[in-house]
Amino acid sequence: MTTYILRRLLLIIPTLFGITLLTFLLVRLAPGNAALLKGGGGEGGGRAMTAEQRLATIKLYGLDKPPLVAYVDWVGRIARLDLGESWIDHRSVTAKIGERIGLTASIAGSALVLSYLIAIPLGVTAALRRGQGIDRVLTFILFLLYSIPNFAAALLLILFVAGGDYLNLLPMYGINSINASEMGTWGWIWDRILHMILPVVCLTYASLASISRYARVSMLEVLGQDFLRTARAKGLSERVVILRHALRNALIPLITIFTLELPVLIGGSVIIETIFSLPGMGQLMLQSLENRDNPTIMGITVLAALVTLGSYLIADILYVVVDPRMKYE
Repeated sequence: MTTYILRRLLLIIPTLFGITLLTFLLVRLAPGNAALLKGGGGEGGGRAMTAEQRLATIKLYGLDKPPLVAYVDWVGRIARLDLGESWIDHRSVTAKIGERIGLTASIAGSALVLSYLIAIPLGVTAALRRGQGIDRVLTFILFLLYSIPNFAAALLLILFVAGGDYLNLLPMYGINSINASEMGTWGWIWDRILHMILPVVCLTYASLASISRYARVSMLEVLGQDFLRTARAKGLSERVVILRHALRNALIPLITIFTLELPVLIGGSVIIETIFSLPGMGQLMLQSLENRDNPTIMGITVLAALVTLGSYLIADILYVVVDPRMKYE
């Protein structure tokens, strides 16, 4: 197993190299001069810059270096876990991401766990009741959920249950109330949970809908296999046949979906964190894009790429856990 993991980690290196190169080129070749925009000159700028100020700003941000030299310098800093300094407040990009990554990880992680915990039983139930009323009702509801964009769902939830024109059951923005520090430990925790409900729901429902459909299709394929008929012929109860044999084999495609859902949830946090005013990585990414803060943009992109590549490694390990027939080869 150790050899397999080391081999997979080595394969991540060329992939990460390609991602860093593409990220650097997209940011570096984007229209407009980032230093000029940062300094306030040019179209839409607040004040004009002299030629000397413009050159000094370009040199300050390293935009005078040839692209190859700048890329090598940036990759070298990444290898030292140094993502550079923000062009907005000149703080360390690593520190800025570190302040926000916990919130984004908790929201995306909660949404991913809830999606699987709810979607798998729904998919299995629909497969076992194929063509019946419960299958049709679940299919309709899940397709309806999947068709609603998360930003639209967020606005509707705010309107109906979070201080809009109807109910006021949950907070509509922020990670804690203004007086959260006065609530005590358990009060603070409960207040944080209430603030996280709507963002997590908005990230969960679409993933839940897609995963449950995959679970249904995968379960239907497994239910027609010969080994299940053999298990029933041996006298095993239907519960054991379904949970121990059928479900275990049906989970294999769902592990593959895990590698696709995690990046989607991370990307969806950009919109959700902005709508609910959550100081996470998604909000930081949007602010950096608006301000052309290139070091922060590239730092967040590289971190998201590492998380995605790590999810592929976790999926490969889970394949063997779920299916003993697979080996670390």
